Amino acid sequence: MKHIVVLTGAGMSRESGLKTFREEDGLWEGHDVMKVATPEGFSINPELVLEFYNQRRSQLLTAKPNDAHYALANLEDDYSVTIVTQNVDDLHERAGSTNVLHLHGELFKVRSTYNSNYIIDWKKDLNLGDKCPNGHQLRPHIVWFGEAVPMLENAIKICETADILVIIGTSMQVYPAASLIHYVTNDTKIYYIDPNPALQSQSYLTVIPETATVGVNKLLDLL
Repeated sequence: MKHIVVLTGAGMSRESGLKTFREEDGLWEGHDVMKVATPEGFSINPELVLEFYNQRRSQLLTAKPNDAHYALANLEDDYSVTIVTQNVDDLHERAGSTNVLHLHGELFKVRSTYNSNYIIDWKKDLNLGDKCPNGHQLRPHIVWFGEAVPMLENAIKICETADILVIIGTSMQVYPAASLIHYVTNDTKIYYIDPNPALQSQSYLTVIPETATVGVNKLLDLL
């Protein structure tokens, strides 16, 4: 089986009703991302940060995978598929994808502020006073701005084995995730799906200027 690696960003889940911060104004659901998505913000106002992610978690509980999520899951019938997502939602998994790597963490998990390896599932509100067994506050299992991306090396190794790379719904402006395109081999075919693509079609790159649901359908025809 050929190995398809799919790199997904916020545009993948937008048609499921999930929003992300807009790069140009730095706002995420009306909040300054520096106040709700950085270690410094958590240190200054942990209540605000926890409530922000409680709202995101509540929103995700009611969201559903869209047609593009299901189409990628169905690709596993004919290909070996690995999804490397910048999204913190679980919509790929709910749609049936079995091999998903989350670069930026997972909204339905929390971890200890003392031991980063203590990670547990969590679908309810997270509040001050919710602690790990060692008595330390729990925090969202999210890679905040300014933090290292622990899964990056794994993602690089995955991209190095891709026969086909598919990029969906990302501006290709957020690093280090945007650098993953440089780790595929020279003969890897690349497809880029985004309604406002940051790249142009070339011999090795096919740009599909569509939303995720429309673009993935067109991708299936090309494959």
